[in-house]
Amino acid sequence: MRKSEFARAVVDEFGEGYGRVVTRDVVLPAFGNATADEAVTRGEDPRDVWLALCEVEGVPPERRYGVGLPKPRT
Repeated sequence: MRKSEFARAVVDEFGEGYGRVVTRDVVLPAFGNATADEAVTRGEDPRDVWLALCEVEGVPPERRYGVGLPKPRT
């Protein structure tokens, strides 16, 4: 997962406004209580950050995988 795919996944799941709040304010125990923004900025794998964020926020497993990709061109 690229950073842009991470950003798209956050918006798709949480919405633009709340997504900014979630990535800025929610701490992730898996990353030493860093926020998602902090973890991605320091070079953590965006996929791992995404999955940790989903875990903390209670996103159902069926909505955690395959997100963040652009829709295929037709």
